[in-house]
Formats: sequence, structure tokens, C-alpha cells
Amino acid sequence: MKNTMGNVSRRSFLKTGAVLGGGVVAGGMPLSQVIWAAEGKVLKARSPRDIETFDPGFYHGETDVAVMNCIYSKLTRYTPGTKWGWELEAAEKIEQVDPTHVRFRLKKGIKFTGGHGEMTAKDVKFSFERVIKHNSPTKPDWGSFDRVEIEDDHTGVIVFKAPYVPVWMLTLPFGVGHILSEDAVMKATKDGGDFGLKPPAFSGPYLVADWRPNQYLLLTRNPDWSGPKPGFDEVRILPISDIKSAERAYQAGDIDFTHISLDSLATFKDAPLADTTIEEKPSLDYGWIGINMDHPKLKDINVRKAIQWAINVPQILDAAYAGHAVVATGTIAPGIVGHRDKALVPPEGDVAKAKEFLGKAGVSDLNLTIDCLNGSTDSTIAAMVQAQLSQIGITVQVNTQDSGSYWSLGMESEGDRWKDLQLFVMKFDGFPDPSPATGYFVSSQVGVWNWQRFRSDRFDELNDRALTINDPNERAKLYYEMQDIMEQSGAFRFLTHGGDAAIYRNTRMQAATRPDGRALYVDFKPI
Repeated sequence: MKNTMGNVSRRSFLKTGAVLGGGVVAGGMPLSQVIWAAEGKVLKARSPRDIETFDPGFYHGETDVAVMNCIYSKLTRYTPGTKWGWELEAAEKIEQVDPTHVRFRLKKGIKFTGGHGEMTAKDVKFSFERVIKHNSPTKPDWGSFDRVEIEDDHTGVIVFKAPYVPVWMLTLPFGVGHILSEDAVMKATKDGGDFGLKPPAFSGPYLVADWRPNQYLLLTRNPDWSGPKPGFDEVRILPISDIKSAERAYQAGDIDFTHISLDSLATFKDAPLADTTIEEKPSLDYGWIGINMDHPKLKDINVRKAIQWAINVPQILDAAYAGHAVVATGTIAPGIVGHRDKALVPPEGDVAKAKEFLGKAGVSDLNLTIDCLNGSTDSTIAAMVQAQLSQIGITVQVNTQDSGSYWSLGMESEGDRWKDLQLFVMKFDGFPDPSPATGYFVSSQVGVWNWQRFRSDRFDELNDRALTINDPNERAKLYYEMQDIMEQSGAFRFLTHGGDAAIYRNTRMQAATRPDGRALYVDFKPI
């Protein structure tokens, strides 16, 4: 999720690399000369990763969904601004009929490209049900979903086996809510499964005109689009994994919108860049140190607790975020139902207590590995954990990896590397509903997104129950207990939700983002 949160931003099958910032690519020419010669109403934005899939039923994280929002349609969509909400998109009307039934009526005249006809309720049924049928890693987003019943060409009812509260703020307006052409997908895949990086048809205001892996993604206007006209003729997205490189690319004029690091925020405030607007938003993402409970060296809970107590979170945040990030109390961010006031293990930890746990385990001269993405922030976090664990006699080797390698580490479907996974630096995308912050750690997610291989029957029971409860206070109690169980397992050391800051060139655009700062490209307006 998810990065997902993402989750995710979470998974990649491509060996992606950063486009170098500072106005140059590998050949030494400015990006503007290498890729595009002419300028019009063009939005040039940075993405932290290359596109990993164009299939919304199997999205890997926020990076993918940001593009899918441009090239497909959903029943509803998030509204830009500072408050979380949703509005109609492909739906002309949608309503909760009862706790387990949601009726929708599609707008008429939404066309799929490639001669695949008008969007109908059959396409909605196909798009939603295929996520479950093909056992997609994203199926937790659908919760207790059962089926879609078709009433006529444009009307249908989404049926759940039990009440599912997150449908409104997670499922429909985000990744798996995108609607595909059944005819196009079936012709492309034969079984309706994952089409990956080969989208068979589009239904949004943009379509994919060109994609060069690790270089750029170019979106242009969809001539079949009958909805409101977006502000830009083209959207050009450059994958730049390292955020410092992205900042340099912005200053060089290669991009006009990017997120920036928290430690650079103060610098840009003190010395403002010309024609630049800075926007700060609270992040819902959640980062942690994960511990593989099934690894022979980490099976003893006393070893895991020693690691938890040896990690000093404020020290890590000072080094990785220049002190601008706040300590997390769990996976659920402040302002979201279920956010805990404090964690069970104090943020500073306790070296003496950590040594006591190691003594109970009867372990000495322990050698471990910690895996992380090769960006500057994650590498710094891993190096700090390495230094802190050395204080209790644990030697840690840091393995930095590109996203293509990293995001397959804990996936059983990608081979046996999960068996060697020990410690890892992780961050998932956060959402305005708390369910993804726990849903990817249920037992059925072991070997998928649950790389800790954490299992708890009580946790699974609470997670299922929390999805059915409307009362926020009662729902919050369940999420408090779930995060307690996660922490008590010794498999998680919560770090931070980070923060979000973006800059954009105000002589060229008015940016449009969600309340957590994530870009909604369709809503950007040219100046």
C-alpha cells in the first residue's frame, strides 16, 4: 500500500535509477535539450521513483497512482486542498444504501481509447472483481468486498460481505478504484490479470505518449476525453530517487514541481528561491525499522527487544531529517483515527535495558544486516542504527540497494531472498483512513508486504472488526491495541511520519495537492 502506503510506495520490478539532478544526465547535456525541445503548457514534475506498473488493480504505491489518476477514471476522487474529502468523478451519483451495499450510477459518454467503447457498469464490475479473482497484493484495500451487481448499463451495486468503512476514503478514490475496459484488458491478457507496464486503453484526461525507463514519462491530452479540460497540454514526470538531486534539478530548471527534504526546508525559507512557492503539509506516511521474526538470529524475542531498546529515535531523526521530523508513536499519523499518544518503548530507548535483553537471550558477538534504499535519508537511518546497535555489541552491515532490488526483498513470489532478510528500513504511504496502516501486517500478508513475518490471531481479529465500525472512538480503541501488539512482538521500531514540503515555480503553475502534499496533476493550473 502503499508506498503504502509507497508504498506504500512499495514494490518495484524495475532496476530504476535516479535521473541526475543539477541539470545534467549521463551524457552531460541539460535535460531540456536531451528530452524536449519545445515548451507549451507543460507541467514538469519530479517523481521519487519510476513508474512500476500502469495496472491499478496491482498498483505498487503512490507513484503509480499519481499517474493512474491522469489516465483512468474512478467513481470518486480526492478533492485538492487542506481538508480530506472526495467528490464525484466517473459517477453521476453514488450512495450508501445500507451498511453492505453502495449503489452508483455512471456518467454517460466516458470513452475508452482504442475503440473499446463507452464505460459501463460491466467495466466497473470487471475492474473491482479482478483484484480479488487474481489475488492481487492490493486486495486488502477492498476489505470484505464480495461482488458488483449490475442493474443496467450505467448502474450497479457494490456488495460487501460485512460493513466496510474504508471504502469512501481509501478504496474508491485511490488505486484499486480506477475503472478499466473489460474488453481491452481481456484482449491484452486473455485472463483479465495483471497487464503491468502495457496499458491496453485509457479513459482519463491524459494518455501515455512516451515512456523511457529511468528517464521520463510523458502524458499528453486524451482526444477522447469528454470531461473538464485539464490545465496542461503535457505532463512530464522525471524519476529522481534522491531528493537532494531533485532539489538541484529544480534549481537548474529541469523540473517545476518537486518535494524537498525537511533539512532543506529551513534553507529555502531563509534564502528563498526566485519565483518559487513553498508548501508544507502534514505527512500521513509511516517509517520504521522492521525485524524479520523468522530469521534464525532474530527468533528470540529478547534479541528483538534488545534491538528496539538500543535504537534512539530522536538521534536518528536529527541525523536524517535535521531535527525537522517528529517521532512516530506507531503506524497511524496524528489526526487520523487510532493515533496513539505514545509508544510502549520510549523514543530514546535505553542502552542498559537493551543489554539486559541480550543477556536474557544469552547472545554475544551477534552479526546482522540492515537493508535500505540507496537514497540519502534511508542510508543515514541505516548508518545510525548500525552505530547504535554497536553500543550493545551487535555488529551491523548496511546493504544499500536500488528500488528494483529492494522492493522484492521480502516477497516470497520473487524468490528466496526473504529468508536472508534481517533488519530493514521501511516507509509506507499513509492514508486518511487508518486501515492500511494495519492491514498490511495481518498474517495473510506474510511474504507479501508483511516482511516482519509478524503473526497474531488477536491482531487479525481486531483488524477485521475495525473495518466494520463507524464510531471513531470505538474504532480508535481497536487500532490502539493493534499497534500495541505490533510493538510487543519486537518486530517494529517506529521512527517517524516525516513531513511534507514541496516547491513549485509560481510563474508557471498553481500546484494542486491533497492535504498530505501528494500531487494531483489533473488539478494543476498554468499561469
